[in-house]
Amino acid sequence: MYGVSGTGSDVGEEWGVRAARSRALGVLRVRGRALGLAVLPAAVAVVLYAGGVTGHFTGSGWDAARWVVTVLAVVVLLAATAVALVVARARPAATPTVELSEAAAPDLYRLVRDLADRLEVPAPAGIALTPDCDSWLEDRTHRAHGARRARGDHRARRTWSGDGAEEGAPVLVIGSPFLWWMRVGELRAVLAPVVAGTGPAAHPDIAAARRFVRGLDAAVAVPRAPGLDPVRRLGAHGVGQVARVLLRACRGHAAEMERGVAVAGSERAQAVDYGVRIVAQEQVGLAYAGWDRLLTRVALPAWRMGRWPSRLDAGVVSALTELSRRDRLADGFSSRLGERPACDLLEEPGAVDEATSLLAARLFHGGPAEPGPDWSPVEWSEYPEEVVDRKWRTDAARLHQVLDGLGVAGAPADASSAADGPTLTRVIAHLSSEPRKPTDTHDDPPLPADDDSDHTLPADDDHEEPVNPAAEALAGALSALLSREEAAREARVAATVLNAEAAAGSADKDDRSGSAAPVAVSGPDGPLPLFPLQPPRSGRDLLADHVTAMVCCAAVDTAAAAPGLDWLDGPALLVGGERAVDLGPRVLALVEDGDPEPLRVWLARTGVRAEKPVRLV
Repeated sequence: MYGVSGTGSDVGEEWGVRAARSRALGVLRVRGRALGLAVLPAAVAVVLYAGGVTGHFTGSGWDAARWVVTVLAVVVLLAATAVALVVARARPAATPTVELSEAAAPDLYRLVRDLADRLEVPAPAGIALTPDCDSWLEDRTHRAHGARRARGDHRARRTWSGDGAEEGAPVLVIGSPFLWWMRVGELRAVLAPVVAGTGPAAHPDIAAARRFVRGLDAAVAVPRAPGLDPVRRLGAHGVGQVARVLLRACRGHAAEMERGVAVAGSERAQAVDYGVRIVAQEQVGLAYAGWDRLLTRVALPAWRMGRWPSRLDAGVVSALTELSRRDRLADGFSSRLGERPACDLLEEPGAVDEATSLLAARLFHGGPAEPGPDWSPVEWSEYPEEVVDRKWRTDAARLHQVLDGLGVAGAPADASSAADGPTLTRVIAHLSSEPRKPTDTHDDPPLPADDDSDHTLPADDDHEEPVNPAAEALAGALSALLSREEAAREARVAATVLNAEAAAGSADKDDRSGSAAPVAVSGPDGPLPLFPLQPPRSGRDLLADHVTAMVCCAAVDTAAAAPGLDWLDGPALLVGGERAVDLGPRVLALVEDGDPEPLRVWLARTGVRAEKPVRLV
């Protein structure tokens, strides 16, 4: 029970602040030692010149020493000045967020200010949302961030407001899924330790140490900045090496300083909604699980189709409600939905949800920063038709395109009625061809049936052939085609981004600091998504997905089936209003083993006519 009472909380908070300040002084001592080393040659030069004036250091040897030390002092001072300027002017990393003005969320600002008053700490300078299940304080007092705010960002209500905020206070970043899933009281309890961190952050020593560490971290990234000529890039590499050395020297102190700040904030927040916070922490874990499933199973297929769900935060409520229905561990959590949700603290929850949904696509998939002809929003009600059905038919068309390239016939040679056009029969016939068996060079006689001894020959793993060679060849061709399509898409979007950069180049030139930041952060705006959701899929997985899509297209066109959305598993085939959950293993039997019988049994039971052509995109 230590830390729950007022005395224990005060002692813990005091210990955390003292530990954080002690470690902050350690970081500042590293800065002081670096400064001392930079001025040491100049100090030696001053001593040598003073000795010469007073007649103590005379002679040709002392004259040469004075010249050498003077040149060394000038070089070291120039290098130190360059490093200091780069560290001071380098743009610190800032998390891409959707920034809320007070006019867009007056009740949320009021809740945070009341919470800061109860904790007796400065209020945050602003509030921003991130498409993640986490919350933290972020310092955005650097002038590069201020220039960005001054320019204004017309996208998705990304405006700033410092009305009533403490000068130099950090910004409170809140995970957007929390606003839709948590109730108001739970959100207050979760934010209490975070807001309490503004108290230690206002301490001069801690603030100075944090600025120094952020500057070093930003200086390390300067050599990777675009637009540097070879000479400036060489100098930037030198500055980066010095910054790395200083970062290594103060890394331990900085980590312990942040741990002390976290302890102080947690102890100070013990007196605010302590009981509610225990329940709210359970909701944090549940929200993370539902958010992860929603992104990887539901949003990712839409992003790959060039569509981005515009209500991801609202979708997480449906996903978590479905999870609580299926999982007994989450049973009872959905009963909280009758209470006031935290998203009611926003003036226009729909606009904020759309902005965070677009940002999530940009961060986790690498989508463009703005909607366009190839990047349009989709509502949940349109998801089955606009995403699921279109995805299936696109995959089916790609599968038949590859079969055409391999020269596969439209139907098996012994088929009594071969239909023209893309049919499921064509796919099944190709994949169910007789598996290739390893040849045996030894003509051994067959073993007797009643012999119980073990006559199994050791397999030659080094030369083992695939069980289904037709599937291997088809999977390889599919992977190559998808790679070409992805490369063409990235080149097309990159050309659009370059044109936009050229148009906005004059405006950005005035706002560049010592380390110019890239115009964009991910995907077509940069090399990769910042946080990729899934590793690249194997050729076998791609083939299984395409065969499943072909089966679903045939079921929709020839049987009583329809595309649907499962909040936890993504695209789903609905047969008679029920989700078909037994299709996957049957497709895998065809793809991996070349066995079509389980799938044919399922098709016959469902009423799917595999010989009928399907409609493709």
